[in-house]
Amino acid sequence: MNIVGLPTTEQLKTCFILSASITRIYKTISLIRLDERKKRVYFLAGEEIELLILENGEWRFVE
Repeated sequence: MNIVGLPTTEQLKTCFILSASITRIYKTISLIRLDERKKRVYFLAGEEIELLILENGEWRFVE
């Protein structure tokens, strides 16, 4: 069940895994934001790592 305004369970799992991986290489996580219109999580780490986490938990780099 997805409550309006909250990420999906899959997005949360992926976000946790990515957060642990990013901090392991000593990068600061600057921003994690849910775009409620597109249902995507935007993830910004360091100055150069930008990711999108899709509703199904898959992620990709922002180009």
